[in-house]
Amino acid sequence: MNLRPDEISSVIKQEIKNYAAKLDVAEFGTVIQVGDGIARVYGLSKAMSGELLEFQNGVFGMALNLEEDNIGTVLLGPDEGIREGDAVKLTGRVAEVPVGDALIGRVVNALGQPIDQKGPIQTTAFRPIERVAPGVISREEVNVPLQTGVKAIDAMVPIGRGQRELIIGDRQTGKTAICIDTIINQQGKNVNCVYVAIGQKASTVARTVKLLEEFGALDYTTVVAATASETAPLQYIAPYSGCAIGEEWMENGKDVLIVYDDLSKHAVAYRAMSLLLRRPPGREAYPGDVFYLHSRLLERSARLSKEYGGGSITALPIIETQAGDISAYIPTNVISITDGQIYMEAELFNAGIRPAINPGLSVSRVGGSAQIKSMKKIAGPIRMELAQYRELASFAQFGSDLDKDTLDRLKQGERIVEILKQPQYKPLTVEQEVIILYAVTHKYLKDVNVEKALEFEHELLNYMDSRAPEIQKDLRETGDLSPELEEKLKTVIENFKKEVKI
Repeated sequence: MNLRPDEISSVIKQEIKNYAAKLDVAEFGTVIQVGDGIARVYGLSKAMSGELLEFQNGVFGMALNLEEDNIGTVLLGPDEGIREGDAVKLTGRVAEVPVGDALIGRVVNALGQPIDQKGPIQTTAFRPIERVAPGVISREEVNVPLQTGVKAIDAMVPIGRGQRELIIGDRQTGKTAICIDTIINQQGKNVNCVYVAIGQKASTVARTVKLLEEFGALDYTTVVAATASETAPLQYIAPYSGCAIGEEWMENGKDVLIVYDDLSKHAVAYRAMSLLLRRPPGREAYPGDVFYLHSRLLERSARLSKEYGGGSITALPIIETQAGDISAYIPTNVISITDGQIYMEAELFNAGIRPAINPGLSVSRVGGSAQIKSMKKIAGPIRMELAQYRELASFAQFGSDLDKDTLDRLKQGERIVEILKQPQYKPLTVEQEVIILYAVTHKYLKDVNVEKALEFEHELLNYMDSRAPEIQKDLRETGDLSPELEEKLKTVIENFKKEVKI
């Protein structure tokens, strides 16, 4: 059979047409470049932003840059087995994590997979890691206290359930310690905790988990870890995963406390990822949407009204400053997103004042609404007396003669500073805080040596437990310091001072 050349070319053209029709570039794509945890993929014209893509070797990626001729994908796993030319397919799913009570007491990675050698997590419920924050209508006023067990915080910068309180300061000033104390203090208070470790050493995370285990706090805590050795994309999604785990409990009426440790490293991971994706850098090389990065995370913390579940998420994000510079880019961003900040000062820490909270720069925008009545009554003068003490102390160092009133104020300030000191991992109940702060504000320590102030506190609380336990019981049940209860408290403190010499 003889075929003419024009017939042959028409057959070939028809075959090419049929072959092209069989290729679906919408469902399958090809890797055109890979490296540093980023892959560029050709094809996949139907991909959604944030959708999971499955690579040939089983590793998943997340589509972030939807460009005209390719997709910038961040890999949620190692990139060793991925080669140029490998096939990539759409999954139709966005990144999600397992949720539910099965995660309590577990240590998981940013994808919700267990990394604690305790076996698989038995849950069938999943949640997308990204979600729109609850609207204004579904929110309730923040007026229920979340007790941290730290005297200085519960008195001066109280935290309410559903609030976002920033912990900010230089490295090694006790930021994480305050958050761990707060988690330990939630024992028996029906609060589920989530601790998200971002960009920390694996040994540091292991030490934190061991601490939580020792104090029995792991029984109501989930740890989400994206350590420094993991890729930037995993560090980027870790806080969103932790938030999704907490939201499941919030919508079922539970109170949740989430610690993000820390969002400075989170921003750095996002910057690294964005620069690799060729997103244009802005101030301090961060991409323009770095504010949105943290705002869409922290806005998800809320206290829901009864019709919407009635639970709450309280967020304690941590930000590390450089040489105390709170006016840098990321610190100012997160300060403007949160409902107040607790500023940890290196100078105070080095002077032995721990927790090293600077009462002048620390503020809670919820304030007295998040305090029980008795605490609100006695905590008022503390901030004022501390401010006066700092002002007078700076003048007194010049050694001029001081009048009796100034000396009294200095002595009172010294005793308040001493009483607000607290050892690590020793949170107090709110009743104990009220008793000792009542004693210091009503000048029962004026004849006690400053060095013996914490010994006075310890002995007084022991005395209260043995001689007048009903005072703490009444404070716990009513939350108020009635005139009768106050008289009883005065009598017990006076008897204690007569009987116990300090």
